[in-house]
Order: sequence, then structure tokens, then C-alpha cells
Amino acid sequence: MAKVFAIANQKGGVGKTTTCVNLAASLVATKRRVLLIDLDPQGNATMGSGIDKHSLEHSIYDVLIGECDLSQVMQYSEHGGYQLLPANRDLTAAEVALLEMKMKESRLRYALAPIRENYDYILIDCPPSLNMLTINALVAADGVIIPMQCEYYALEGLSDLVNSIQRISQLLNPKLQIEGLLRTMYDPRISLTNDVSAQLKAHFGDKLYDAVIPRNVRLAEAPSFGMPALVYDKQSRGAIAYLALAGELVRRQRAAAKTATA
Repeated sequence: MAKVFAIANQKGGVGKTTTCVNLAASLVATKRRVLLIDLDPQGNATMGSGIDKHSLEHSIYDVLIGECDLSQVMQYSEHGGYQLLPANRDLTAAEVALLEMKMKESRLRYALAPIRENYDYILIDCPPSLNMLTINALVAADGVIIPMQCEYYALEGLSDLVNSIQRISQLLNPKLQIEGLLRTMYDPRISLTNDVSAQLKAHFGDKLYDAVIPRNVRLAEAPSFGMPALVYDKQSRGAIAYLALAGELVRRQRAAAKTATA
């Protein structure tokens, strides 16, 4: 059964969508079956996967409000090699629509239940706020991957996010936990980067991924071509970094599974 990971941070511009698209493609490169869910009304993960958000007949919005079956919404990313549940501006209306629905926090979890067996990993790209869409992602997820920059304000926002995850774990999803913290736009030449990185290691220990994502022009360029960096330029530092992250994620899951059965 698929492991479901929400890629979340209440702060914008930290690399959530970049991480979703490139981690999905990198997991496919390791022969894993992957589903990416775009749960951000901006639809950037959809465009970055080579799917035109403006020409969608149906989107994840239709699934959340019960208008469509998953099979009617599912798209295939040619470049990424993964399945995609796309999003566009229609998703903005889900905020209001969900408030009036029964089990409003669990709509995504129930929608995914019949297809979890079909995948090894399901990645959810969350919007940069703790709204009803993000809550749906966290209720559906087994764990949260938190991309963040190593800067002072990021630490402040991180404590708020950790508190939110703990509250949702207590109230709505007891199995939810922080899967890992990912350092993005990483530049080891900056002293603050190293200071914040050391603080994260001290506080979160093994939850901090060894893999770091550098500032990389190819990573920034790839979305405008609708493809992951691994396809756009597989030799780029960004593509190599996300392959390393995928490998680390798979190894962690394998180790966790062994511990659980021991």
C-alpha cells in the first residue's frame, strides 16, 4: 500500500512544488509507482508536470466535492512518468464548498482509499497556508515532508507548522508524523545557512534529511518547459540532489518496514 506524504510549509517560496515534481520523477526513476496530487489552486505542480491547467475538463476540485471519480480526473505526466491529479483556480472554490460538507476534513482520505494499493508513493503538493485543503492533505497523509530554507524567519514558521501537525495528529489523524525536513535553496557558503542547519540537526536529529537541495538554475528553469529537472538536465546539481533524496526516502521506508516486522 502506498505511503502518502504531504509536502507542506505555511511559508511560500520554499520549494514545495519543486520538491513534489522532482521527488515524484526521481522516485519513478527508482522504479516506484507514483501519484502526485496538486492541491494548490495555483496549479504549479500541474504545469510543472507538463499538463495545461487551463484546459482541464476536470480537476481535484471535482473529486473533493464528489462530482467526479478519480479515474475521470487522472492525468499522466509524460516527462515525469507518474500519474497526476491536477489542479487549477477552480480549487479556490473548494474552501467554501468543503465547509458545508460532512466529513469535510477527510474528503481526500476517503477518495484515495480505493487506489492506495496501486501506488508505492502518493505525494501531495499543499498550498502555502493552513486552510481546509492543507488539512485534507494532512488527514490523508502518513507523514509530512517539510521543505525549508535555512534562514531565521523559516525557523519561526517551522514551530507554527509543527504545532499544527501535532494538533491534527491529536484530533483527526493519529498516525500523522513529521517524515522529514528538507533543506532547500541551500548555500553552505552563507554562515546563517550553516547556523540554522546546525540548529535543525540538534532539534530534529534523524528527521533532517542528509540530502540538501542547492540553489540551481536548472531547477528554476525546468518548470517553464513542463518537466522535472531530471528530464530537463539530468546532470544538473538539482536533479542529482533530488535523486539522492529519493534514495534516502526509499532507504528510510525500507528500514522502518524492517523494524515494524522485527
